[in-house]
Amino acid sequence: MLDALSYDFMQNALAAALLASVACGVIGSLVVVNRLVFLAGGVAHTAYGGVGLAFATGLPVLPCTIGVTLAASATMARVTLRSRHRADAVIGALWAAGMAMGILLIDLTPGYAADLMSYLFGSILAVPRSDVWIMAALDVLVLLAVVRFYRPFLAMSLDAEFAEARGVPVQALHFLLLALTAVSVVMVIRVVGLVLVMALITIPPFMAEPFSRSLARMMVLASALAMVFCVVGLALSYSLDLSAGAAIIAVASLSFFLTLPVRRRARLEHS
Repeated sequence: MLDALSYDFMQNALAAALLASVACGVIGSLVVVNRLVFLAGGVAHTAYGGVGLAFATGLPVLPCTIGVTLAASATMARVTLRSRHRADAVIGALWAAGMAMGILLIDLTPGYAADLMSYLFGSILAVPRSDVWIMAALDVLVLLAVVRFYRPFLAMSLDAEFAEARGVPVQALHFLLLALTAVSVVMVIRVVGLVLVMALITIPPFMAEPFSRSLARMMVLASALAMVFCVVGLALSYSLDLSAGAAIIAVASLSFFLTLPVRRRARLEHS
């Protein structure tokens, strides 16, 4: 693996994986403790509409996809706040619509046949240096937002109704959290692809939760776990000539199931 780092594409891949891991750990922890996994999945799958729009218009993929996912996250946040009893249906419809729009736009792009598999299952080895810098800027944005609103996020995560009664702007935080989720999702798609994105966002926080006595500790531990999964997965993909995104998620999933007894014991000790 070390000799592979002499290549620019491997350096970019490793940097992208580590940057995405930070977003996974921080935002994934908030998604898990607030039980927004299905909602985050809906945001993730609408991102494919952004990919299709980028190819159809000739715009850069990363900024265009971020724009589409931010619009989708705002729509889903509004629906879940105003019509909770219909939220699942609307999220499911947006989930499917985003995927369908992306595929159709790519099909209709003249003179170009995009590689759908690279966006569905990741293309981390093809991440350009320009995208790495964009991901670094997005990481800084995510971290600044979470640090600035950490206490309100914590209050909302513990008891949203009580927090709102105490003056915490829960609705605004709900919109902000989904917007940050949208940004994080786009970063992770570059690493493991659309199909596997939710696994990398949720598995590290699930594993970190029983060993964390605070939300901040959970974020740090989840980020560290995501980094380990990405580095080991990249090493395996390089050594065995495997798909990098699938290798990363395979390592994460195997770790998740192997540590179930340990996490169950830790949860009992902390309860």
